[in-house]
Amino acid sequence: MSSTASSSVSARLVCLGNPLLDIQATVSDEYLARYQLKANDAVLLDATTEEPRMTIFDELLQFPDVKFIAGGAAQNTARGAAYVLGAGQVAYFGSVGQDKFSAQLQAENDAAGVVSYYQQQPQVGTGKCAALITGHNRSLVTDLGAANHFTPDHLDRHWDVVEKAELFYVGGFHLTVSPEAIVKLGQHAQKTGKPFVLNLSAPFIPQFFKAALEQVLPYTTYVIANESEAAAFAEAFGLTCQADDLAAVAQHIVGDSKTRTVIFTHGLEPTVVVTPQGSQTYAVKPLASDKIVDTNGAGDAFAAGFVAGLAQGEKLDRAVDMGQWLAALSIQQVGASYPSEKLAYA
Repeated sequence: MSSTASSSVSARLVCLGNPLLDIQATVSDEYLARYQLKANDAVLLDATTEEPRMTIFDELLQFPDVKFIAGGAAQNTARGAAYVLGAGQVAYFGSVGQDKFSAQLQAENDAAGVVSYYQQQPQVGTGKCAALITGHNRSLVTDLGAANHFTPDHLDRHWDVVEKAELFYVGGFHLTVSPEAIVKLGQHAQKTGKPFVLNLSAPFIPQFFKAALEQVLPYTTYVIANESEAAAFAEAFGLTCQADDLAAVAQHIVGDSKTRTVIFTHGLEPTVVVTPQGSQTYAVKPLASDKIVDTNGAGDAFAAGFVAGLAQGEKLDRAVDMGQWLAALSIQQVGASYPSEKLAYA
């Protein structure tokens, strides 16, 4: 489903993830505590159970600053990459319901120049994510809804898009949905020598979806994560190094691969990059605190700038710098979005 999917332009980048409508509002620390939530964390709800936190979605509608934003981590990254690469250069795969929320997501992607290949679920509503903002922190509470029903055969139906793409980006959240679809893309990437980028996305991915992660890691040429996801990986995989020794954790993920690069962002601390040749850090350019509007989606924006750099054939250090540049632009906007005026990386 897409009004732009018939475009004759071949997308250079294919992104796969869980399309969600973000419902964002500022809450108190007490509100987080009431639902046993932590700042800068992410939880996945099972809507089929008597989950008390499902009420959050209705409660947020009453908050004075509530905003609805087209979300889903990989979809945020797809729009960010399109901001750099231009219309028709980025294709996005995910599963949505047949409802007004999926229409809203579609419109946002169309406006950003992303070609949407949505698998539609007539019986299940579009997924949603409550983004609970406290200061510069965000706690994400997700009901996957239709996003949980993506199947690999949807890729088969649009395999020409996959074959024409030059690189792939997968949000780690999709490991909870269809590892088979990720492996399918990974095998194609490996066979054709195309870059394959995986974002760990949240601490609970290595904690609770370790088997799926182990299944997919061999296909990766780039792994992106932040410091809390790196620590969760170290714990889940029983690493003997300190969980906060980002370079050591990254070296474990690189392993004996000759082609894998691991990139750990760390807020305003330097970005850590480890390749089979060694490790390096890249300082983050400071941004005045009065310019910071909303850090929700900063990691998605970093990934967007990075993969856009790869798509343009940039070297690793420049692609990392593009990631930092786009993240800095994004945190000066509300939600995972980018300036309406097109700014060029220089």
